[in-house]
Amino acid sequence: MNSINVKRHLSSSAIWIFIVFELIFFSVVGSFLSITDSAFMDTSNMLLLLKQSAPIGIIAVGMTLIMVNGNIDLSVGAVFAIAGIILLDSMSWAVFSGLGDWVIPVSWALALTAGALLGALNGLIVWKTGVDAFIVTLGSMLGYRGLVFMFNGENPTSNLNWTLVDFAEAQFLGFHTATWFLAMTVLVVWLITRYTVHGRNAYAIGNNREAAVNAGIRVGPHMLINFTIIGFLAALSAVVFYSESGSVNPNDGQLYELWVITAVVLGGTKLAGGSGSIIGTLGGVLAIQLLRKGLGYIGADTSTVNLAIGLILIVVLYIDRQINVKGAQELKV
Repeated sequence: MNSINVKRHLSSSAIWIFIVFELIFFSVVGSFLSITDSAFMDTSNMLLLLKQSAPIGIIAVGMTLIMVNGNIDLSVGAVFAIAGIILLDSMSWAVFSGLGDWVIPVSWALALTAGALLGALNGLIVWKTGVDAFIVTLGSMLGYRGLVFMFNGENPTSNLNWTLVDFAEAQFLGFHTATWFLAMTVLVVWLITRYTVHGRNAYAIGNNREAAVNAGIRVGPHMLINFTIIGFLAALSAVVFYSESGSVNPNDGQLYELWVITAVVLGGTKLAGGSGSIIGTLGGVLAIQLLRKGLGYIGADTSTVNLAIGLILIVVLYIDRQINVKGAQELKV
């Protein structure tokens, strides 16, 4: 095996090695410092961890496509909140009063459509104006969050449908509904990146946009599709989460974009684009959730958790930069 293949193997395996380290560390340290009687790797604890990973994980899968493309989307948290409000509020609209529980799929469809349209709007602006996606989605993040507060002010939007709650809390083969949605999202988007022209083009555009254009790839429509996908997945995340909770706070989803980007970068996706994997992103999501749960398990407060994850992200970004600088120097030789 040559040095290039070794580097690729180590890069793709790093996040899973880190996860194994987390499991061992918190299991051992937790046996002395745990504030509960249950073991850290208790089956129910791990199943709950997978369930809790779903909201961030579903969005992170979409963010991987965006970042591989060389873009970024800062509006996902606001789209998440808007989709949640549409889901819960539409179930009480008078026009749907005669549908009974059939209002559930209708409300799901409305929320998912809204998310896809908001994502498509971001993509359309990036495409047609040529403005950097960071700036466009920063503006839409503020604008979409403004819509959330315009809808119901500071008050939460609530609608607890017990049929929906029962579905969200159900388990199949031991795994919660949210976990299955995360697994299906990972599988579908992995198949897209692995076996479709659109997926291959994502890497080509992120690696060298000018070369992609010269090769005949329609970059604008391609980005539009990816932003539509991440908008849809942000809405899907909200649908999965609020089906169980039944209440949306106007501030819900804030900082989601930072957690998602952190997970994607930890999973090995380059900020500059052109490199990354869906499976790696899943590892990044699980690593963050394990760190949050593990530190809480040994009694650390929220500020300590955020500090630890922030420091890890800085280290990963530094390593990513050093790899990119070294790679650029090698190309010049």
